[in-house]
Amino acid sequence: MRIITLNTWGGRAGKEGLLNFFKEHSATTDVFCLQEIWSAPYEHLEGKSAGGIEIDNSKAMVYGLQEISAVLPEFKTFFRPHHGDHYGLLMLVKDDFEVLEEGEEFVYKERGYVHEVDVGNHARNIQYVKINYKNKPLTVINFHGLWNGQGKNDSDDRLLQSQNIKNFIAKTAGDTVLCGDFNLLPTTQSLKIIEDAGLRNLIAEYGITSTRTSHYTKPEKYADYIFVSPNLNVTEFKVLPDEVSDHSPLLLDFT
Repeated sequence: MRIITLNTWGGRAGKEGLLNFFKEHSATTDVFCLQEIWSAPYEHLEGKSAGGIEIDNSKAMVYGLQEISAVLPEFKTFFRPHHGDHYGLLMLVKDDFEVLEEGEEFVYKERGYVHEVDVGNHARNIQYVKINYKNKPLTVINFHGLWNGQGKNDSDDRLLQSQNIKNFIAKTAGDTVLCGDFNLLPTTQSLKIIEDAGLRNLIAEYGITSTRTSHYTKPEKYADYIFVSPNLNVTEFKVLPDEVSDHSPLLLDFT
């Protein structure tokens, strides 16, 4: 099975390049796990601060859900927003696979929570699909972790967020893949909690030193991670070179 995870940056690096990326990888990819997906504009938030930048609806793929789904017609589409009804997480699963279950669980604050000053600090959920993989359940979890405007170090909220993810994994049958943009440095206790759930941290295991593209100019180049159950045989794991976001796509292939 092959999985690609990508924080799309809302398509700000260019819609055409992003959509072409999905077309090019559609034949060889079984699951896409995507973050920062819009399904409609938030006109009432125009100009407001979100994640340290002002919201400009004209620069984002405000119909990214619809446009990405249109270029991947052979995939089942699952959208789980965490800010209002139109911004959040998207998973696409190739039609070849039977989806046994699909859902979400909020791991930071409750649905509807938005910080009163910066709307980039909002509730966070994990999105999951349980797939029938070789007659066994496999749970793939998509995640975009808390941004609080205070870097990517530990905080009480982030520690609790990781503990909530760990608790979810503990009650999940079968093997697990957890991936996405965690907004965390590799030395944090918040990541250690995820590892303590019994998962392999492939970023650490493969010695990856950056998951960001040239669109990202800040010094801390860590953000994106993939964790897998020890039972999964990883045949390929790498950071893809495509500059379709300020995040690099991560590719995982396993049996």
